Amino acid sequence: MSVFLKANWENIVMANYEIDPEILSKYLPKGVYLDTFNGKSYVSLVGFMFKNTKIFNIPIYKFGTFEEINLRFYVYRKVGNEIRRGCVFINETVPYKAVAWLANYLYKEHYTTIPTRHKWNFTNELKEIKYEWLVDKKWNSIELTARNDATIMKENSFESYIFEHYYGYTKYSNTTTEEYQIAHPSWLINEILDCKIECDFEKMYGNDFAFLNKIQPKSIFLAQGSAIEINWKRNKI
Repeated sequence: MSVFLKANWENIVMANYEIDPEILSKYLPKGVYLDTFNGKSYVSLVGFMFKNTKIFNIPIYKFGTFEEINLRFYVYRKVGNEIRRGCVFINETVPYKAVAWLANYLYKEHYTTIPTRHKWNFTNELKEIKYEWLVDKKWNSIELTARNDATIMKENSFESYIFEHYYGYTKYSNTTTEEYQIAHPSWLINEILDCKIECDFEKMYGNDFAFLNKIQPKSIFLAQGSAIEINWKRNKI
């Protein structure tokens, strides 16, 4: 029973915004530190498909495939000589109340439920991907066109900084943090040719992130994704 969740995460879109670390300070769980790239902090607007979900190896047929939209930032934890690089989620959005309830009940996560949908169109040369979510009767979206050919992420690149985080940290309370491990191989990435984002960050994520409505992301990445596993065990720190 060591593996709680198995699934495929597919076509993972990351739009990455530079952010003042002071904004993130109140969201920072105890015992972890902001992870930076070239001295700068980032949040990522993320869209991807959750597919073939199993909980304790039992398929979740009705609710096993869905879009997830989330906003996350990057942290690390020191354990002896080990540096554990991970993510903290401001919010995770899915279309099924049962999925959100389970994650929030078991792990004190920050899931909400709103309608979502997606469009994929793939050819031998191109991938066209669009994720949408409904906020106050308006469809928000992130969409892109990318080359179908995938490449390996370069070591110590910005892409690897964004994607290569294998721990999650949840602010369980002001004094307690939960740490969990996410297992997956290093992902292949696709070259982005065009992208468009329509997101009301203020309505979606609150006043702290309203400034994102007025700026462009520093980068947008697409990873092919893979099968993933999330351990049942969570360490309290």
